[in-house]
Amino acid sequence: MASLLNYTAVTPPQGGAASWLLALHGIYGSGRNWGTIARRLVQKRPDWGVLLVDLRLHGESTAGFSPPHTVAAAAADIAELVAVEGLAATAVLGHSFGGKVALEYARGHGEGLRQVWAVDSTLNASEPSGSAWQVLQAVRSLPDRFPSREALIEGLGRHGHPPELASWLGMNLERADGELRWRLDWDGVEEMLRDYFRTDVWEVVEAPPDDVEVHVLRATESSALGPEDVARIRAAEAAHSRTHIHELVGGHWIHVDNPDALVELLTDGLPSATSPG
Repeated sequence: MASLLNYTAVTPPQGGAASWLLALHGIYGSGRNWGTIARRLVQKRPDWGVLLVDLRLHGESTAGFSPPHTVAAAAADIAELVAVEGLAATAVLGHSFGGKVALEYARGHGEGLRQVWAVDSTLNASEPSGSAWQVLQAVRSLPDRFPSREALIEGLGRHGHPPELASWLGMNLERADGELRWRLDWDGVEEMLRDYFRTDVWEVVEAPPDDVEVHVLRATESSALGPEDVARIRAAEAAHSRTHIHELVGGHWIHVDNPDALVELLTDGLPSATSPG
């Protein structure tokens, strides 16, 4: 049996990583979003490798997935990947949407897991909102095909989205019959995003599974985690030694805004690796 998930393994220079960090991207993204961080990290921590995973319906993981397309289903995909590949998946990191997937993986799966890193991810259930939701609404108003990437940038610009975001989103376009069309299944992706807003993962943050540490990273210039969230995490941190909060200067795309600090945090924070697996 093979996993349906596509992934790229980033190994230390000498190879033979003893433990693996699973890196899970945000909505509309792909594993390669975290490639630079992964390559820098394994240089500093050669006992670790990083698996850059394309979550269901994203990147190259586009075929064969049955609904429902939910956070829980994405976490089950990760568990299947770990089992099929026989990985020593000692830590999992998720950004934004991927953060909830990582925490859900820890809640229902994750045998051998020692750490979860939730990077600027909303933890509670709420009404759909924010930039990801606004992008979805904008895309739904645009044609399914574009003559050029510039046409996508122009179209999203009419909805107030900057060219940099539109160019990044345009990585999900492919050429067909002389035009550019989406590789993303927008119906499925919308189902994933709606479930993200429905899913509450505070239970995992406040009472992590035995032998698992939860590290929540807040970007100071992002609204994903507010003052009340920070206070709640700090209360869990004070109550026991398995929940931790970190704050790094930068926006929601903290791995782009402040990569040096993020690599340093992970370098110091990852545990000693286990035996090869």
